Amino acid sequence: MSMHFSELAAQAAADGVIGAGEVLALRGAGWADGWMDPEEAESLFLANEALREPSPEWTDFFVEALTQFIVNTVDPKGYVDDAMGDELVARIDRDGRVESMAELELLVKVLETALHTPASLKAYALSQIELAVLHGEGPTRRGALDPQGINTAECALLRRLIFAAGGDRPISVSRAEAEMLFRIKDATLYDVNAPEWERLFVQGVANYLLGFGGHEPLSRERAAELEQFMNAPGAGIGSFLRRMLGSDVDAEVGHGGFGSLLSLTPHAADLSDDAEEAAHLDPAEELWLRDHIDADEELDPLEKALLAFIAEETGEEFVV
Repeated sequence: MSMHFSELAAQAAADGVIGAGEVLALRGAGWADGWMDPEEAESLFLANEALREPSPEWTDFFVEALTQFIVNTVDPKGYVDDAMGDELVARIDRDGRVESMAELELLVKVLETALHTPASLKAYALSQIELAVLHGEGPTRRGALDPQGINTAECALLRRLIFAAGGDRPISVSRAEAEMLFRIKDATLYDVNAPEWERLFVQGVANYLLGFGGHEPLSRERAAELEQFMNAPGAGIGSFLRRMLGSDVDAEVGHGGFGSLLSLTPHAADLSDDAEEAAHLDPAEELWLRDHIDADEELDPLEKALLAFIAEETGEEFVV
């Protein structure tokens, strides 16, 4: 496959076009097994850089192939390690910003797909999405970027990013993400914005203040231990259950046997207490919210909507 990829990169450099037929042929002949090596991944980046106007078919292929490479190359699969995250950032950060919409989609897709990603990659993705929303122009896979205000396509990108599985707080909004929403709100306050923007801002910031994370995904180290156990000879699910049913479980747990194995998977828990505790602003959260509302010395419509939502959720009025 490497030779095919190299030829494709050379052709793109020559005429700046990769047609739908060429992408289809590449999928069928070159990537049928879904596996890539680093040289082939580099060929995809080179081809993408040479394209004048990447087609939707090319962007889909570029994002799909490289996401699989980045997320599933290093064991345990689904966990992007520091080295892979640093390599991705270095590869696409040529002048301090993402150059193509395919690369922007790739960043978001990696965060959506991975169970866990390095903090440095999350921070880089946040900064690039913010730059793209505030200053970017050109088509994405689901619309277009516009430097004036925030449009529907940009709202969709932001929502995908802040609720990505590999984000700072899976299914919950992190402090960095909430602060990004405030910065975008301030920068676009007097522009014509998509109707979805107010809802995303209110939901996102309120999720940070009132949400709770539920169970965290396994750490990369614990996931590797689990994968090693599951791949060991004779350690399949059936074998494991037969050994479990034929053992004194209490005795095993007491002697570090099944107890250490079962601890690799999260236990079901009643989250009602966590939810009830989260649905109130603690002093630190109140201070954070007050600082951000007071920053521009005015209570704008989006901040009013946020405070109304918090009051409705908590039953407590936040006095500005």
